[in-house]
Amino acid sequence: MTEHIQYSPEKDALILLDQRYLPNREDWFECKTTDDICYALVVMVVRGAPAIGVTAAYGCYLAGREVQGMDGDWKANLSAKLDQIHEARPTAVNLRWAVREMRRIWEEAGDVSLDALLDIWLDRAKEIHAGDIEMCELIGKFGGELIDDGDTVMTHCNAGALATAGYGTALGVIRGAIDQGKKVSVIANETRPFLQGARLTAYELHKDGIPVKVACDNACALLMKRGLVDKVVVGADRITANGDAVNKIGTFGVAIIAKRFNIPFYVAAPVYTIDPETPTGDDVPIEDRDPREVTHIGDHRIPPEGVEVYNLAFDPTPNELIAGIITEKGVLYPPYDLAIKKLFM
Repeated sequence: MTEHIQYSPEKDALILLDQRYLPNREDWFECKTTDDICYALVVMVVRGAPAIGVTAAYGCYLAGREVQGMDGDWKANLSAKLDQIHEARPTAVNLRWAVREMRRIWEEAGDVSLDALLDIWLDRAKEIHAGDIEMCELIGKFGGELIDDGDTVMTHCNAGALATAGYGTALGVIRGAIDQGKKVSVIANETRPFLQGARLTAYELHKDGIPVKVACDNACALLMKRGLVDKVVVGADRITANGDAVNKIGTFGVAIIAKRFNIPFYVAAPVYTIDPETPTGDDVPIEDRDPREVTHIGDHRIPPEGVEVYNLAFDPTPNELIAGIITEKGVLYPPYDLAIKKLFM
């Protein structure tokens, strides 16, 4: 699955499969402006740290195209739009990485025209897009070696092709194991409140013919106690300098339960999801999303009117609960602070 993020040269637009409506229908969302990109990121037309990074890279290019039609200092206008993209979502480090990468290219280009800069940026966005798929395939190769023939793997949220440019991180590990000739089945935690597991992970695994069962989030302990889970593999929106992994809310609880039952808990993510500048997971800003995601299913309200809710979107899993961090450079093992320092040397 690589068609869910498409740059259209004919429309000069980024075309995104709108993940809000999966699996019931496949709608497409067209981005031509900075506001389009930011809206797609905020409401989760596109989601998943690597996919957010790819979208942001194209977004910088589209911001430049938008600036071409504006009056005033194009450099100041463009810088403001890059700031807007940079701040669209606070937790996923890949978004900020992509904007910083485009700023770096701009700075190194020197006294360049806007037209020339946009040509460079579009080429770089395409490189990031293609490179993400290659990285995920390598993550799948290294991670697949950790999966045994016949394993049932639990995952939380969607860290599959839909969360990346293609192939996936956590689900890339599943695909990597299958590519190595192993039989693997998956338990997809439903992942409340946005139901990425029930809607998206189940959608893409079922589409690929990979055996998958959906489980309520609060069934994890019983499933593990009954010996129905052999490994846990999740993705990450940010991994900090000490190896803490910030992922979709509920991941921390899954890791605690896995530790209780001696089940290996792995995190799969590309190297650029690692943030060596942030010391621990507790230092990462946690997105507090629209309460309606919790209070409503479709148009139907569940709690009584006036009752407040928590809708924190992520939680940090402490490094001591993680058996290994699977990257395109190989698998990192504790002590993670040293492994991560070595990775960036």
